[in-house]
Amino acid sequence: MSQVGTLYIVSAPSGAGKSSLINALLTEPRDWKVQVSVSHTTRSPRVGEQDGEHYHFVDVNKFKQLIKENAFFEWALVFGNYYATSRIAIEQALAQGIDIFLDIDWQGARQVREMMPQAKSVFILPPSRAELEARLNKRGQDSHEIITKRMAEAQSEMSHYDEYDYLIINDDFERAKQEFSAIVKSQRNKLAKQAIKYQVTINELLQQQS
Repeated sequence: MSQVGTLYIVSAPSGAGKSSLINALLTEPRDWKVQVSVSHTTRSPRVGEQDGEHYHFVDVNKFKQLIKENAFFEWALVFGNYYATSRIAIEQALAQGIDIFLDIDWQGARQVREMMPQAKSVFILPPSRAELEARLNKRGQDSHEIITKRMAEAQSEMSHYDEYDYLIINDDFERAKQEFSAIVKSQRNKLAKQAIKYQVTINELLQQQS
């Protein structure tokens, strides 16, 4: 029997470094697979986006059919386009022993936890509001008005940190990455998972000598 993977719900305000931390963990050498959950959406692909890699791109009729089939953990209509987290794809990957990172906000996290309470959740915070605003400005992608809106949204998002299993303060990136990695490794080393992985070794060690 193979190990079952762990679903990691990862949330953070925009600019806290969530995507960078997840990407850093994906490149770490390990003896099991990890991957990011790929969402479904009805919006059109942007330049450079690949179906199945960045999103699963579907039309509205297909999306609504998947809702009826209970194929999603959660879904939402955002600025005229539908987005969703595939329950079936995640369950299939977990059954293969793959750990999954699900990048989602606190509202979506609540819905996923209701359907999969064994999932582990990680919240990532910036070291200060000033640093968060500095990171958003450093991107050079948004106007002052949008950054002000993002900061207001961030305060609302951060107020839900205590609903999560783990908390990481992303002040020093390397330290934050090590803390995140330690969480993933500790879950993999839990008794139930290790007992499955090393069943043959354990049986041999406990075998009565004649």
